[in-house]
Amino acid sequence: MKSAIYAFSGDPITFGHLDIIERSAAVFDRVVVAIGVNPAKKYLFSLEERTEMARRSLLAFQNVEVKSFTGMLVDFAYENNIDVIVKGVRSSKDFEYEQSLHSLGDSQRLGIDTFVLFTKPSLAHISSSAVKDIQKEQGLIQDYVPPYVKQCLEAKLSGQYIVGLTGEIGSGKSYVGEQLVALAHKSGLKAHNVELDRLSWQIQEDLQEEKYALVRRQITDAFGAEVANADGSINRKVLGEIVFADSAKLARLNEIMATPILVRLRRELQGKQGLILLNAALLVEAEMSQLANYNMILLSVSEKVQQARLLDRGLSLEQIKRRLASQYDFAHKKKHLEAAIAKHGQGQLWVVNNDQASEAELAKLLRDVTSTLGLKNAIQAK
Repeated sequence: MKSAIYAFSGDPITFGHLDIIERSAAVFDRVVVAIGVNPAKKYLFSLEERTEMARRSLLAFQNVEVKSFTGMLVDFAYENNIDVIVKGVRSSKDFEYEQSLHSLGDSQRLGIDTFVLFTKPSLAHISSSAVKDIQKEQGLIQDYVPPYVKQCLEAKLSGQYIVGLTGEIGSGKSYVGEQLVALAHKSGLKAHNVELDRLSWQIQEDLQEEKYALVRRQITDAFGAEVANADGSINRKVLGEIVFADSAKLARLNEIMATPILVRLRRELQGKQGLILLNAALLVEAEMSQLANYNMILLSVSEKVQQARLLDRGLSLEQIKRRLASQYDFAHKKKHLEAAIAKHGQGQLWVVNNDQASEAELAKLLRDVTSTLGLKNAIQAK
C-alpha cells in the first residue's frame, strides 16, 4: 500500500488545502494529513483546534486520516512508515522553498521523497492568512473554508455565534427572535436578532448611497413604474403584489437584492458579538443557510394559527394563498436543511412549534443552541 503525508499548519485549513488533499487521495492508497507546530510561528488556533478543524473537514475521504506532530516532518514520516511527502505549490517562490526543504529533509538520509502538486489557478489566491484577514473585516469566507472552519473563525476572531431563524410566513420569526434575545440578555449573554427583511426594506426605501439608488431603479425597470414612489423609493406593498403572484418574478427580485443584502449584512454584523440570529423567511430558498453554517432554527405553525396571524396583518385569503405558494412549505424547508447538514457534515437543526411557544420552551431552545455552539463555554473561558 502506497502512503503519503501532506503536512501544513492548518491555521485554518482552506479549500486550497482540501484540493491538494483530494488530489493526493486519488493517487495514493493512504494519505496522512499532518498538522504541525512551527516554533517560529504564532498560531490563532491551538494544535488541538487545528487538528479538529482538519478532521471535520475531511470526513468524506475514506483513505485520509489526520494526525498532529512535533519535530521534523521527515522523522514523523519515517516513524509512520511513509516515504513520500506531498507538497502544494502556488508559485515559483513556493517551488524554490519546497525544493530547499526537500534537500534539507534528504540530508537526514531517511529515504523520504517529495511529490509536488501545483495549486489550481482558481485556488491560488486562497491562504489561511487571507481568510483570517477577511474575517477580521467581517467579509464573506464561505467560498474559502468549509462551514465548520467558518464557524470557528467567526467565534475566534469576531466573537460571533451565528444561527439562522426561519419558517413559513406567519410562523412568528420576529417574535421568537426577540424573545430569544431577551432571554439571552437575562442570562448574561450578548445576542442580536438581525432581520434580513429589514435590511431589504432599508435598501428599497431609505439608504441614500449611490449604489442603492441604482438598485431601486433596477427594481423599477424590472417590475414597472408602478412599484416606485414619487421620491424614487420602492412601494413594497405594490411590489409584493407583483412578485408573490409569480415565482419567476420573485426569483428575479431575489437575484437583484442578493448582493446588496449581503453587503448590508456585513455592515450590520460589524462590532456585534455573542449569539447572532439571522432571521428571514427565505434563508433556505435563497441558499443563505450557509451564512449560519447550517445551524438553523426552523419554526412550524398550524394552518389555523398561521391564517389568523396573516389575516391580522391585513392580508386577504387570496393574498395569503399566493404568499404561501411563493416559498417552500415547512416540510420542504426541513428536507433541504437536513440534506445540507448531511452533505457538509456540519450544522444542527432545531425544530420548534410556534403556535404559542412558551417562555420555558424558548429558554430550553436557547440553552440547547448556546450549548451546541459552545457559547456558554466561551463566555466562562474569558
